[in-house]
Amino acid sequence: MVVVIPRLLRGSLGTICTQAAPLRSTPSALRYFTRSSVMKSKRRPDHLERTADVVRQEVVSAAKVCGVASESPSVKRLRLLVTDKDFSFKAGQWVDFFIPGVSVVGGFSICSSPRLLEQERMIELAVKHANHPPALWIHNQCTLDSEVAVRVGGEFFFDPQPTDASRNLVLIAGGVGINPLLSILRHAADLLRERASKGQGYEMGTVRLLYSAKDTSELLFKKNILDLVNEFPEKIACSLHVTKQTTQITADLRPYITEGGITQKEIRDHISKETLFYICGPPPMTDFFSKELESSHVPREHICFEKWW
Repeated sequence: MVVVIPRLLRGSLGTICTQAAPLRSTPSALRYFTRSSVMKSKRRPDHLERTADVVRQEVVSAAKVCGVASESPSVKRLRLLVTDKDFSFKAGQWVDFFIPGVSVVGGFSICSSPRLLEQERMIELAVKHANHPPALWIHNQCTLDSEVAVRVGGEFFFDPQPTDASRNLVLIAGGVGINPLLSILRHAADLLRERASKGQGYEMGTVRLLYSAKDTSELLFKKNILDLVNEFPEKIACSLHVTKQTTQITADLRPYITEGGITQKEIRDHISKETLFYICGPPPMTDFFSKELESSHVPREHICFEKWW
């Protein structure tokens, strides 16, 4: 994974580095599969190797599966209960995902907002089917009440403080790369609600989501996204792209759908000095759009990207 983060957000990252919660004693079974997974996964390049130099918390927290659903033909959505009060995350971060009996550690972005964790002690993940032990377990063996463990990591996040300057966001997603960007989108909506109800807190600018997938069946979280667009029509907008659509597009989606990929012009139309760009998707996509933004003179500290292999 390769990550670039804005300098204006590095103060928050520094907090993670210097004030990470200490690793508490954990049940012996949890300690065993945590250590065992770390050691065995090094037999081949995997999530832990690719993210070895990325900031992560020390706390490994037990979690229980309390919801499993199909988000698309190829993606399962999980809802996890994490009662550990020391467990927290910033919108856009991921978790190391430890499964008892599975030697390989998964790495999955959180797609829910930090507010859901604060209020209900829940996080949500969405995992694409793959020939990879953690993904196979989620698709074939995971059930309600399955027990796992999670640890937060990642330097790709949006965590503005109340006195920070207002920023616009452009979120560029490809496929399952929507996950961390949905977390950021939901967090932005929570900030808008807080500002509207209390008259204080961070002043959120506009948010534009540009999201591309093969077809509408693989556009994840469509209803959630459109609900936020309808709740905040002057603040949140989306453009949903499909590249290989073979069926008729439903009437409710038609106003938001563009057939064909996200274009350079669409990106350039939203460039301003107040705008941060967050990109997550396949490496060729993130490389292309980050270089396109740099060539359009967007400061590097305003371009944030994450690649998932």
